[in-house]
Amino acid sequence: MILVTGGAGFIGANFVLDWLGGGGESVVNVDKLTYAGNLRTLRSLEGNPKHVFVRADICDRAAMDALFAEHKPRAVVHFAAESHVDRSICSPSDFVQTNVVGTFTLLEAARAYWGALGDDAKAGFRFLHVSTDEVFGSLSATDPQFSETTPYAPNSPYSATKAASDHLVRAYHHTYGLPTLTTNCSNNYGPYHFPEKLIPLMIANALAAKPLPVYGDGLNVRDWLYVGDHCSAIRTVLAHGSPGETYNVGGWNEKTNLEVVHTLCDQLDALRPKASGSYRDQITFVKDRPGHDRRYAIDARKLERELGWKPAETFESGMRKTIQWYLENQEWVQDVMSGEYRNWVAQHYAA
Repeated sequence: MILVTGGAGFIGANFVLDWLGGGGESVVNVDKLTYAGNLRTLRSLEGNPKHVFVRADICDRAAMDALFAEHKPRAVVHFAAESHVDRSICSPSDFVQTNVVGTFTLLEAARAYWGALGDDAKAGFRFLHVSTDEVFGSLSATDPQFSETTPYAPNSPYSATKAASDHLVRAYHHTYGLPTLTTNCSNNYGPYHFPEKLIPLMIANALAAKPLPVYGDGLNVRDWLYVGDHCSAIRTVLAHGSPGETYNVGGWNEKTNLEVVHTLCDQLDALRPKASGSYRDQITFVKDRPGHDRRYAIDARKLERELGWKPAETFESGMRKTIQWYLENQEWVQDVMSGEYRNWVAQHYAA
C-alpha cells in the first residue's frame, strides 16, 4: 500500500487514477479538501476496495501518525500543497502553513514510522516529495535550463514555501537517513485541472465567448509537461530512484504564454469552430502580476540518463488530449466553476 497526500487535487488525482488504472497496489488517499480538492474527480473509484480516501490535514500530527499505524504504507507520495502563485501573493500564510508546516509534520510522522520498521521494510521505504521548478527562480532568454544543481532563488511566496519544503526533505535524508526522493516538475496541464490556471481558464473563457486574459506582453516562457507524463515519471522515480536524489521532470516544451494561447485557440478552431472568426479574436492583454518570473526551463536529462524516462507527449498532442477532455467533460467544468462541487463534497462525505 502507498500513502498519497493531496490525492484529490489536479496532479495527485491524476496520479491516483493512473496508479490504480495500471494495476498498482492499494492507495490511501489523504486530502484536506480545500477549494482545489475535488472528490468528484475520483468518482470512478467509488466502491473500489483498493482506494481508501481519508479527509485529513497533513498539519495534524495525530491524524498522520494514525494513518501510518493503521495502513502501514511502504511509500509516501507527497503532492499536498497550495500551488497558485496569484493566491500566494494575496494570502501567503496559507502557503506557509500547508507547504512548510504540513511537509514538516508529515516528515516527522514518516520518520517515526520508518524508524520502527524491520530491516527489510525500512530499506524498502520511500518518501517521494513532489515539487516545482519555480524554486529555481527566473531565467533570461539565454540562460541554460534548470538542472538539479541550479541554486535556489524563489521569487514568490508560493515558490519560497516550496523551496523550504524541499530543504526540509533534503535535511531529513542527510540528518536522519530517511530515504527521500524529490522531483521538481515544470508546468503541468491536462484533465481535471482547476480552472484558475492558464490552460483550463482559457478553454472555459473561449467557450463562454469571454476575453482570454494574457499577462503583460505574453512572452513569459514556461516548459509544459502533460500530467500523464508526469505521473509516469513519478512511477519511475518511486521504483528506481536513489534515496537522497533529486530529479527534474520536464516536457521539453518551452513556450511563451502567447504561444500556448495561440495553440489552444487554433486547436479549438478545429475541434469546436465558432460561427464566425477565430478564438484568437478573444485574446486581450492585462496588467502583469507582481514579480512575474520571465522564464522557466527544465533540463530533464538526468532522469532520462539514469532512469530511462522521457515524456511521451508533444505539446501539440498533449494539448489536443486536454482540450478534447474539457469538451467532453463540461459537466465537471461547470460543477467546479459554479462551486457546486463543494456542496457535493460536503453531502457525499457526510454520507
